[in-house]
Amino acid sequence: MNELFLTSIGSLFTATNLLLVLLGVVAGIVVGALPGLTATMAIALLVPFTFTMQPVHGLILMGAIYVASIYGGSFSAILLNTPGTPSAIATTFDGYPMAKRGQSYQAIVTATVASVFGGLIGVFFLLFLSPPLSRLSLRFGPPEFFWLTTFGLTIIATLSTKSILKGLIGGAFGLLLSMIGIAPIEGSVRFTFGSISLQNGIALIPALIGFFCIPEVIGMIERKAEHYTAIPYRRQRRVLWGVLIHIVRKPLLMIRSAVIGTIVGIIPGAGGNIAAMVSYNEAVRASRNPEQFGKGSMDGVVAAEASNNAEVSGSLIPLLTLGIPGAPPAAVLLGALLLHGLRPGRELFTYHGAVTYTFMLSLVLANILILPVGIFSGRWISRLVTRLPVTLLAPMVFFLSVIGSYAINRNMFDVFVMLGFGLIGYVGRRMKIHPGPIVLGLILGSICEQGLVQSILMGRASGSVLAMFFTRPLSILLISLTLLSAAWPFIAGAIRRRQAGRKA
Repeated sequence: MNELFLTSIGSLFTATNLLLVLLGVVAGIVVGALPGLTATMAIALLVPFTFTMQPVHGLILMGAIYVASIYGGSFSAILLNTPGTPSAIATTFDGYPMAKRGQSYQAIVTATVASVFGGLIGVFFLLFLSPPLSRLSLRFGPPEFFWLTTFGLTIIATLSTKSILKGLIGGAFGLLLSMIGIAPIEGSVRFTFGSISLQNGIALIPALIGFFCIPEVIGMIERKAEHYTAIPYRRQRRVLWGVLIHIVRKPLLMIRSAVIGTIVGIIPGAGGNIAAMVSYNEAVRASRNPEQFGKGSMDGVVAAEASNNAEVSGSLIPLLTLGIPGAPPAAVLLGALLLHGLRPGRELFTYHGAVTYTFMLSLVLANILILPVGIFSGRWISRLVTRLPVTLLAPMVFFLSVIGSYAINRNMFDVFVMLGFGLIGYVGRRMKIHPGPIVLGLILGSICEQGLVQSILMGRASGSVLAMFFTRPLSILLISLTLLSAAWPFIAGAIRRRQAGRKA
């Protein structure tokens, strides 16, 4: 372990890897700062172009973009009152009021410092929780993988949308899509409608690009008439030092927010927006001056940004150890791992350990680089946010979507798949059905089906199918979590109604 760790540190500090981290941080901040672009879309566009790279180089670049784009959303949240990414919604609560009273630079610096510290705490948990969890995955057999994917799908469906029914519909639709092609166990051909191109199933990368990129392009075109007016951003002396002193004096705020972000990130499908909202709420509850929140409190910005950046590493913990993405961007990273022949689990930390630890350590460097890049390039980024026209941005994203879909297999059918799922994603978005449950259902469906069929075969061989599913200790634990996850929205709703009745 120690030898592998030291080898990974040496591998990280090469000219190529350092340049990729810097490039990813700069590109990620720009993507996050531009309203309409998201971390998920940026990673989905990048995946096909990493196909010719070494796996470690592709993962380092995508990891840096993931980390930096979540932070980059704070620029438009503070200067425009428009979250650049969903994770920055809570940042608007106090960031924009600070900017309105002439403290835009202080708000940006606060968001930057909080993002760096929160991200580093999240990476700490990633480095020390992932190896033991990967060893636990060795105890997983087909029944455990079936129940694990079922558990993941219930959480994804209930947390990714305001409507439980629509979330479940999205997850079920993703499962149906995963059944297209040749069955993984028996080998029968299903739902191909006579098309040879569909025998291998739905191509994952074109589907990801379609679901996450094309709806954004159409949305940008629909919003082309919007004009953003940014609050002026001017650098001021001694602000960084003052922010650091303020944060150091309240270590519990930073640690609590980062821990909440990491825990929420581990929960499949929760995402940075939920992490930031939960952390912000806890900061208000724990504050001695809760009335200051929403009026330009630095603590509100710290709580939101520390949490959503810690969530990045948290979402990678179940991804790398169990193959269950904790957030939509992590789901795209799962596609990248599979594209490069890297299967999550114990093998990722042993046979491919050098690649895995180099990738995780690169997240430390990416979080540190956010500090100088974010502060010194802030004025340029703030100008870009308001001056880059949609007439240039939308065609550029669409062009990259087409090229990226074609580049994987050099097959025009993949481009048609991307466009088709793009239209489905857009219609689903208008119907308030988030693409996250659909995509994660598509990814987890084959694992779920394979675990189900293998468990049935094992049960028949042992004499009892029911015993195979319902008597193994890990299966019982996962079943309990699945039932709790499925019932929790109804329990929470009942609690809220009861509390509302008492207040009335």
